[in-house]
Parts: sequence; structure tokens; C-alpha cells
Amino acid sequence: MVVSVEPGYYKADAFGIRIENLVVVKELDPQPPGAELRTLGFETLTLAPLDRRLIATEDLTAAERAWVDAYHATVRAALTPDLDAADAAYLSRVTAPL
Repeated sequence: MVVSVEPGYYKADAFGIRIENLVVVKELDPQPPGAELRTLGFETLTLAPLDRRLIATEDLTAAERAWVDAYHATVRAALTPDLDAADAAYLSRVTAPL
């Protein structure tokens, strides 16, 4: 099943910001330690960099920073082979670790 993940922030009468990614629901392999039932997780289908200008890095926990960095590494690894040198350099810059 494919679902969308759409976190957002909306300021009344001013603006709204929403990031939307499509993910596929799939069985985790391997299963987490101690799992008593089949465990499902998500695999991101939409591979686009998050706009770093919209991320208040000082407000992120270490785990949240690690998630953004891992997501950007996945985007970079998946897309770079299909890009020319200029676009690959841009992608490398906008997906650099926070």
C-alpha cells in the first residue's frame, strides 16, 4: 500500500508549509528484536531534498538530525548516478549533512 506523509504548519491568515512524501508500507526485514508479530515499516518513494532553509536545526534533537541526514544520503545515492556533473554538484550541496 502507498500512503502519503504530510506534516505541516499553518499560521492563521498568513501562510502554510507542508512537506509531502509518498511511502510504501512493507514488512520489515529483519524483524526488530523481540517482535512478537509481523512488523511493518515505510520505504520512501518520493526522493527530493528537504529545503535546508526551512529547517531550524537548533531545534532538532540528535535523532531528528540523524533522520534528515540519512534521508538526504538516500536521496543523494539514488539520484546522483542519473545526473550530469552540475546537477550532481547541486544535489551534493543541498543534501550535505546538517
